[in-house]
Amino acid sequence: MAKKSFPYINREISWLSFNERVLQEAADKTTPLIERIKFLGIFSNNRDEFYRVRVATVRRLSKLGRKAVSLYGEDPIELLPKLQRKVIEQQNRFEEIYTEILKELADNNIYMINERQLNANQIAFIKNYFHSDVLPALFPIMVDDTKSFPYMKDKSGYLFVKLISIAEKKKNKFALIEIPSKIINRFVVLPTEDEKKYIILLDDIIRYCVNEIFEVFGFRSVESYNIKLTRDAELDIDNDVSKSMLEKISKGIKDRKKGLPVRFVYDAAMPNDMLSFIMKK
Repeated sequence: MAKKSFPYINREISWLSFNERVLQEAADKTTPLIERIKFLGIFSNNRDEFYRVRVATVRRLSKLGRKAVSLYGEDPIELLPKLQRKVIEQQNRFEEIYTEILKELADNNIYMINERQLNANQIAFIKNYFHSDVLPALFPIMVDDTKSFPYMKDKSGYLFVKLISIAEKKKNKFALIEIPSKIINRFVVLPTEDEKKYIILLDDIIRYCVNEIFEVFGFRSVESYNIKLTRDAELDIDNDVSKSMLEKISKGIKDRKKGLPVRFVYDAAMPNDMLSFIMKK
């Protein structure tokens, strides 16, 4: 009797399909609005972890050559672009849903605004909030051609800053600022005089006030863009027989923070010279 054959679905593709189900929950208009926002957050966190562990593993296997096919069941080199296409497709859908949710929030008098949409009262609040709460938590790092790019933490967002010189012949300088969202709420509610609520991201508050950080250097203007790095967080267990299992696991967990980059996310509006500078580093 012939054996039955079953269609094979790669486990990474299957996992992305699972996360797409989370995205479907965010798109469901019968779901309460606040829950839909939470589903978007869950989707994003899941995808980050997917890169940290699943994609990181596939990238490791891709370096094994033919041996990887027998171990994994298919060629990881061919799988990586498939995963990337699926992720991009889901990201496009994410942005569509996010835009829909923003419109529904506005229908309920809740507005997400950026630094270019502030009125005079909001600007006064932002500047005071920046100096009292945000500035003490910022540690800008200057970046130049003579040094390696500063270490970027996993699970942290950054602003990459270009300082445009007053003198045309002088080179522009660059800086990196970690967004302190672990100690300061990333969503800041702005004061209002009516029933409407306005919310701005911590990123945009820093972006609005970034000139004040570097004004002592005398630059003509300052530009800043969001960037984020995801690192390989697969848990490696040391084979050292002289260490206990607890010691091996503890070391593996510490080393997860130092993993190689597996994904770099950047603002699509970032100029080519800034992106090229980062990629060369």
